[in-house]
Amino acid sequence: MRLHRIIDSPVGELTLAGDGSALSGVYFAEHVRRPADEHLGPRDQGSFAAAADQLAEYFAGDRRSFDLALEPRGNAFQQKVWAQLTLIPYGETRTYGQLAAAVGGPGLARAVGAANGQNPLSIIVPCHRVVGSDGKLTGYAGGLERKAFLLDLEAAPADKAARLF
Repeated sequence: MRLHRIIDSPVGELTLAGDGSALSGVYFAEHVRRPADEHLGPRDQGSFAAAADQLAEYFAGDRRSFDLALEPRGNAFQQKVWAQLTLIPYGETRTYGQLAAAVGGPGLARAVGAANGQNPLSIIVPCHRVVGSDGKLTGYAGGLERKAFLLDLEAAPADKAARLF
C-alpha cells in the first residue's frame, strides 16, 4: 500500500513516499515531476521514520550517506544512472559527461541528463551533485537555489572560506 509523509527541512517541505517498507520518492513541494497527490497514497505521519531521521541528520551536517530501503521506479537505463548517482561521494560533483562515460559512453550525456531529471529520490539519490561540463549548475527538479544550497551544505569548511561570495 502506498503511503506518504510530509516533513519540514531547510529546503522546504519534503514529501516522502513509498510502500511503507521502502522509499520510492522524495519530492519538493514545487518538484518539477512530482506525482499527483492521489498517486502518493494516504498521508501517514508515522511512516518512513528512518528516512525522516536520516534526512534531519543530513541537514544537520551529521550524515554523509543514507542507509535506507529504496525502490525508485524507472526503466533499466534510469536505474543504471541512479545507481551511478549514489556513487558520487558527499561533497563532490560529477558532470553529465562523466556519468555518461560510466554508464556506456560519452554520447549518452543527454540521456543521462534526462534520467537524472527523472530521479524520484531527491537528496537521497544525489542528483544535485551533477553539474554541467563547465562546472556550472544546470537543471534540478527542485530548482537551482535548492541545488546550490545542497552543494553548499556538503562543501568542506575550507572550500566555503575560500569563496568570494
